[in-house]
Amino acid sequence: MFFVVSLTLHPALSKEGDVTDIPTAIDEIFPTATRIGELDPDIPVIPIYQLNELLGYAFESQHFANFMGFSGEPINILIGLDPQGLLLGLKVIKHNEPIFLHGLGEGPFFEFVEQYKNHSIRERYIIGSDDRSSPTATYFDGITRATVSVLVVNDTIVTSALKVARAKLDGFVAPSNKILKPEAENFEPLNFDQLVERGLITHWQIPYTDIEITTQLKSEVVAVIDDIDKKSDYFIDMYMAFINIPLVGKNLLGEDEFARLQENLKPGEHALLMLSNGDYSYVNNEFVPQTPPSNLSLTQSGFPTDLRDIDFYSFYDPSYITELPDYKDIHILRLKSQSGFELSREMTFGMGINYKASFFDIQQHIFPLSVTLPESLFMLNPDAIVDEPMPLWMRIWFDRTWIIAIICLYLIGLTVMFIKQTALVKHEQATHWVRGVSLIFVLCFIGFYAQGQLSVVNIYTLLLALYNGFKIEVFLLDPVIFILWVFVFVSLFLFGRGLYCGWLCPFGALQEFAGMLAKKLSIKQIKIKPQHHKLGQSLKYVILVGLVGSAFISLNIAEQLAEIEPFKTSITLHFVRTWPFVIYAVLLLLLSMKIHKVYCRYLCPLGAGLAILGRFPLFKWLRRRDECGSPCQLCKTKKCEIDAIKSTGEIDYGECIQCLECVVTIENPNICVIDKYKGKKGSSRRPANGVITVKPI
Repeated sequence: MFFVVSLTLHPALSKEGDVTDIPTAIDEIFPTATRIGELDPDIPVIPIYQLNELLGYAFESQHFANFMGFSGEPINILIGLDPQGLLLGLKVIKHNEPIFLHGLGEGPFFEFVEQYKNHSIRERYIIGSDDRSSPTATYFDGITRATVSVLVVNDTIVTSALKVARAKLDGFVAPSNKILKPEAENFEPLNFDQLVERGLITHWQIPYTDIEITTQLKSEVVAVIDDIDKKSDYFIDMYMAFINIPLVGKNLLGEDEFARLQENLKPGEHALLMLSNGDYSYVNNEFVPQTPPSNLSLTQSGFPTDLRDIDFYSFYDPSYITELPDYKDIHILRLKSQSGFELSREMTFGMGINYKASFFDIQQHIFPLSVTLPESLFMLNPDAIVDEPMPLWMRIWFDRTWIIAIICLYLIGLTVMFIKQTALVKHEQATHWVRGVSLIFVLCFIGFYAQGQLSVVNIYTLLLALYNGFKIEVFLLDPVIFILWVFVFVSLFLFGRGLYCGWLCPFGALQEFAGMLAKKLSIKQIKIKPQHHKLGQSLKYVILVGLVGSAFISLNIAEQLAEIEPFKTSITLHFVRTWPFVIYAVLLLLLSMKIHKVYCRYLCPLGAGLAILGRFPLFKWLRRRDECGSPCQLCKTKKCEIDAIKSTGEIDYGECIQCLECVVTIENPNICVIDKYKGKKGSSRRPANGVITVKPI
C-alpha cells in the first residue's frame, strides 16, 4: 500500500539495526490511515492522515529524549500521538536492556510499554506504587528487578511526547521564559499576615455554609461531607506557600532553616509548605511520610504535577521566625524539576474527596482553586533557557537514599572491623556471630532486596565503555552496584579480594549457608587433592579471559556466556526462571554442600578478575606464626575450608576470602596447637619424624 511504501522515504523513521519493522508498526498504530505528510522541517515528526483529516503524528523517541538505559544505550520507541495528546500506540524499535534480553525475556518489557496505549500525556503516571488511593493519577505496574529500565521507558515516553505536543498540538503550553528576581532586588522583612496580603501565601477556605448552598454538588458528595466530624466552621482551611522562594522562605524559616531546606532540594525543585486547620485535610489518616498526599493535586496548563512529602520534620520540630496560624497538619512537599512546573504561570490546586458513584464505582470530586503568584516576583529570563529535567540517575539515587545509607553504614562498619580485626578474633564466639549476621545481611538485604550482586558483566561493560567512550551516567543508574564497585576497587589494593568474596558477595553467602547446612546434616565433605585443586583454581582465569575476549567481539554473545554465573538466576531473579538455569544454580549449591564454595574456588570469573587486581594487597593483616606450616598444619588441613593456605603456612591472598578462621585459631590458645603444646611438660621435644600431629578440634 502507498502508506507503507512512502515511509521508506523518511530516514528519521528508519534506522539500521532496528528490531521493529517500522512501516508495519505505524500501520498498526494508525490502522485507518490512507496517507502520510512530509517530514516536518522543524522537528522530526511525520503527520498521518485519513484522506485530509489529521490522525496524529508518528515519531521516534530517540530524537527527543536521550535517557541512557541500563545497557548504556537509549531505548528507542516509535510513538503515535493524536491531536488531543492521546498515545495511540507505542512500539519498541530498539533496546539492549540485559535483564530482558538475557533474563526475564522481552515479553514483560513490551507489556509494560503497551500500558501507555490510549492514555493521554496530560495524565500523571506513577510506576509501581503500592499506594493507589488517588483516582486522578494513572498507576502502571512496574517490573520487579527491572526498575531502572522501566523508569527510563517512562521518562523517554513522557518527555518525547510532551516535546512533540508542545511543538505541534493546541493547548500544550511551552515553558515560561520568566525567572525569579535576584534576592538582593526582591527581599524585605515581612510577617505571615503581610505575606498573605501580598499573595505570596495562599489562604484557601471553604466554609460549610458555602457547601450547603451549593447546588452543583452531587448528593453522594454532600453525603460524604455530612459524615465528616465537624469540629470547626470550615470544610477546607489551609495555607499554601512556595517556601523555596527566598522572599517567602527566609521570612518564615529564617536563614538557618532556609539553608537546611535548600540542602534537601535538588536544582530546579520547588518546596510547597502546607498548613491545614480545616476538618478535611490534604492528607488522610493513612498518610506515610515521603509519599504523595492522597487528597491534594496540582495541575498547570492541564498537566498534573507530582507532589511528594520530603519528611522535613522527621528529625526536626517545625521552627519559624514568625508566628503562624493554628494548624493540625503541616508538611513540606517537593515538586521535581522534570515536572516542567513554572512558578510564574497560573496553577490550579485541587482537593479531592472520594465518593461512591455506584456500588462498584469510586469517583473523586475535585474542589479547585486557581492561584497566580505576584508578577513582582519575576523577571524575564535573558537567556530564555529551559531547565533540563533532573537526570534519571539523580532521581534514582534520591529515591533510594535509605538503601544507600544502610549499605554505606555496613561498608564503614566492615572497614572498621577489618582494621580492628585483631581485637575481634580473640573472641571466637563473637567473631562467628559477627560473620553470621554479616552473611545474612549480605544475602537478604544487599542481594535479594537491594540487588547488589556484582557480576563479571560489570567488568567487561566497563572495559567496553573505556574503549568506546566512557559515560559515568550509565554506571550511576544503579547506585548500589556503583557504591559496591567503588568500595571493592579501593579495598582490593588494601586487603585483597577477600573483603568482597568473603563479606559482600550474596551468592558466596548463599554457598556458605549451604555448607553450614551440610555440617548440620553431617554430609561428608570431598577433599580435593592439591594437584587437582591447583588445576581447578586456574579454570576460572581461563573463563575470565574467554568472557572478556568475547565481549569485544559481541556484547550479546558475552552476556549469554556470562550465564556461567548463577547470580542472575539465584539472586536477581530469585530462582524464578526457565528450568535449565534453575537446575544449574541449584546443582552448584548442592555441590557446595560437598565441596566448600566450589563455584567461588573453581568457576567464578568475577573472583578471578578481583584476584588479579588484589593479589598483592597493601595490608596483609592475617597474622601467621613461625610454626605455621612447619610443623603445624592445623589451619591448612582443618580450618581453611577454601584451601587458601600454602603448605608453608603462607596465605594465598589471591584465593583467600578472609573468613578469619585462621587468625581466630592463632589468637586463641585453647585452639592453636602450638600454644597447647607449649603448655605441656616436655613440649620442646619433637617427635622423631619432626611433624606435630593433631586430632581434629
